[in-house]
Amino acid sequence: MKKIDPTVDEAIQTLNMKDGPSRRRLLSSAGLVSASAAAAGLLAACGGSTPASKAAASTAGNFPKTPAWQFWYVNHVTTNPFFVPTQYGFQDAAALLGLPTPKWGGSQTSLASEMVSYFNTAIAAKAAGIFYAGIDATSFTTPTKNAMNAGIPVLSYNADGLVVKGVPNIGTNRLAYVGQALYISGQQLGTRIKQLVPGGGEIAIFIATPGSGNIQPRYDGAVSVLGSSYTVHEVATGAATGQELSAEKAFLTGHKTLKGAFAVDAGSTELLGQALSSTGLTIPNGGFDTTPTTLSNIEAGKTDFTIYQDPYLQGFLPTLYTYLYNISGGTISPSDTDTGLTFITKTNAAPYTKASRFQGSTSAQKYIARPAGAISNPTATTST
Repeated sequence: MKKIDPTVDEAIQTLNMKDGPSRRRLLSSAGLVSASAAAAGLLAACGGSTPASKAAASTAGNFPKTPAWQFWYVNHVTTNPFFVPTQYGFQDAAALLGLPTPKWGGSQTSLASEMVSYFNTAIAAKAAGIFYAGIDATSFTTPTKNAMNAGIPVLSYNADGLVVKGVPNIGTNRLAYVGQALYISGQQLGTRIKQLVPGGGEIAIFIATPGSGNIQPRYDGAVSVLGSSYTVHEVATGAATGQELSAEKAFLTGHKTLKGAFAVDAGSTELLGQALSSTGLTIPNGGFDTTPTTLSNIEAGKTDFTIYQDPYLQGFLPTLYTYLYNISGGTISPSDTDTGLTFITKTNAAPYTKASRFQGSTSAQKYIARPAGAISNPTATTST
């Protein structure tokens, strides 16, 4: 009996070849002793000329071939730099799983009505999964119900409806939420403010869109910790990043006695350093998220800290979870997932400042080696 080359044997098993002319032609080359020769024999036996890489592309990993499931992301500020890594996350997950790139749309200015319109478009298109940012407690109840009744799985990400005193009011029957524990992150912000501005005083907390379910809980959490010794100004900056800087400058110019300035959204945070410099104020400041500008400000000492919630995972995980839900016949159900709450300061910012898709600072696919040495739990802590 001829010795069968392992590559040939693996090819036969992978293709589940039954006895027939192709299998017998391949076995007749069983004495092949190199992988390249075995591949050539495989192509000849199968009577084709398609490169092996293209043949492998018909499946993803060891998963069976699936329909080309089209997922849709419904977002509230589609052009905001915070969501650049979110889009890279779902692009990467789809590529890994052999799926079409998910659709991305909704509103540029945090209008729930525009988001609902896009949500309904996804339902009409028979989406294989819909993921929405729950910026309020009521707008997404009906579209989520309609989608789920039509057999379309729905998850929320980034925000899960308005959170009041730490209790989310999701208003929908979505399968799971993928994002930060927002009220708790606000409480952590408040604790850090007390460290940087001890004893109380007048502070400002900038917020793009007051009342929005993705950022109002952070403000509320911070205020719940600060107490009566602090005078807190809640300052709206607007959903469009182009108007946030002027809003911050205007407020800071009229409030030169501030003891600290902070923010609860990515856009307001990244502009704080510039706004403070232009108005001549040197006071403690910080906020949320890891846009390139915020990270540069931290490295330069212009911003004291930022709180990380991993926007990349907020794109990657809903795609992965819903793929598994669909491929398992609904038996692997998506799980609520806290995507993190980590303080980034000048002392630990270096890994985040490297150009990467994970932080949205470059579109290039790039392996980034972890720093050598001990690994610590990144869970947020208010200690230094």
